[in-house]
Amino acid sequence: MVRNNRQIIPESRHVIQQWKYEIAAEFGLPVGYGSGATGADTEFAGELGSLGSSGSYTSSWGHLSSRENGSVGGEITKRLVAEAQRNLLN
Repeated sequence: MVRNNRQIIPESRHVIQQWKYEIAAEFGLPVGYGSGATGADTEFAGELGSLGSSGSYTSSWGHLSSRENGSVGGEITKRLVAEAQRNLLN
């Protein structure tokens, strides 16, 4: 089976990465933004307690369970489908 991970719209990569970290923060999952880059979206992280006392994030997703990672991916898919439906209705 050939895997083709080529993105149809390369510019979408940034938006999906941003959604990934926003959703993780909404779910209270302690992950960083990219490879330790500053400017992580912490809008929800502080109120959900996912920021530690130092206020730093872990820059890896490896410490999360498959269920936690899958919940983020599932939410991204739900949001993409909702956005596509909105665009089709307009």
